[in-house]
Amino acid sequence: MRSQDIKFVKNFENHVKQTIHKYKLLTKKDKVLVACSGGKDSTIVLYILNKFGYKPEALIIDLEIGKWSDENLENLKYNIMTRNGVFGNLQGKDIPLHVISPREIFGTSVCYLKSLAKENAGITSCMICGVMKKWLLNKKARELNATKIATGHNMDDEAQNLILNMLKGNPEMCANLGPMTGKIKDKLFVDRIKPLYFTPEADIRRYSELMGFKIQYDRCPCSVDGYRKEIRAMLNELEKKHPGIKENLVKNLAAVKKVRTPMRYKKLIGNGTRKSGNESILYCESCGEPARNRTCRLCQILACIKGDSQNKL
Repeated sequence: MRSQDIKFVKNFENHVKQTIHKYKLLTKKDKVLVACSGGKDSTIVLYILNKFGYKPEALIIDLEIGKWSDENLENLKYNIMTRNGVFGNLQGKDIPLHVISPREIFGTSVCYLKSLAKENAGITSCMICGVMKKWLLNKKARELNATKIATGHNMDDEAQNLILNMLKGNPEMCANLGPMTGKIKDKLFVDRIKPLYFTPEADIRRYSELMGFKIQYDRCPCSVDGYRKEIRAMLNELEKKHPGIKENLVKNLAAVKKVRTPMRYKKLIGNGTRKSGNESILYCESCGEPARNRTCRLCQILACIKGDSQNKL
């Protein structure tokens, strides 16, 4: 590795370490579960947390999207194997890997659920996949007694999400943004952290390639969210003309969420809580999982697929 590459790797890792420390995302006492896809972002989170001595465990949801899913799962297994993978020389033992099968939980494949959701409720593939993964991650993390879930969301992802929430008229969804998701404290809700929150996607790609991770860099073949693609292209173009646009977006949101917020701005950024008698989170009447309403988003979607008129979105 060239000297400038060695310097880049060191600065990259220090940058992530500073994010963890500044926002108190994690302690050595936490049991952290890394939500892995097999891609570059989550693989880097798993690698760096392991290198920093947090002893993470990996969890991957097998979406069964043909060769794409198979390759991602095999790559993840390869990367964390002691003898073959690049993780092996850090802790001297394999990182625990948990594989979730939605087919076993829901009785059918994710692809079939997505096709039904699109046909019966007009729901996009990305929406049902995202909702389902959040539901599964939280439930499984709780079963494994994890105290934190680490995701691979990076600076580009968060800048896009902020703009999307505003343009779609859902500013309260910004409560889910920031280095740590919301401010909800509940026995059924496992805190989610984003160590790469201030890290540009371009730097992540370079780091992954320099470290020699076995990675499939293609996006999910089912990713057809045209709206997000437009926002991504717009932000990339603005970034070329005015460097620092994305960083300003995520830093300003993180700063606003960290300080005491005037009441008139509570709805704008979200305060992470929902009322249920006292200030607390609600529980889904169907599955019992944390929810924003009487029925959680996943159960609403499943009801729509089944044609339950009382639970239309």
